[in-house]
Amino acid sequence: MSALAGLQERWRRASPREQRMLLLAVGVVLLALLWWVALSPALKVLKTAPLQHLALDAQNQHMQGLKAQALALRAQPLMSAEQARSALEASLKPLGDSAQMVVQVDRVTVTLKAVAPDELAQWLTTARQDARIVPAEARLMRNATGNWDGTVVLHLPAP
Repeated sequence: MSALAGLQERWRRASPREQRMLLLAVGVVLLALLWWVALSPALKVLKTAPLQHLALDAQNQHMQGLKAQALALRAQPLMSAEQARSALEASLKPLGDSAQMVVQVDRVTVTLKAVAPDELAQWLTTARQDARIVPAEARLMRNATGNWDGTVVLHLPAP
């Protein structure tokens, strides 16, 4: 006798009340399964969708701003290595004795000592915008006071 035949025989022997209770239990299990598999995840997505939409809109706006900035930088005329070096020197002036610059043919090594994080960020922004160069290599470490020490290597434009 197969398992299915055994179940059918058992169903026939059950009283109508037992059959109703069993059908009710199966229905409750199916409803719970439907809730856990289909409805609950969908409702969670619906609840979080507006926040995710706002976050993605903010990311999109940030990316559009970066795109506009990149296009503006690309539209600027090319600088000579000497102009870039002069602009880089000027960008280092606000850092005072905290920054030393060494020029080696087509690259500049800037040594930083105890530079505050906001000053470092401002200098990198100024170097990118005014000298039109970005760091090729950076070896920075935070010191005990929370400031930055290390070196930043920048490549000058080809002459």
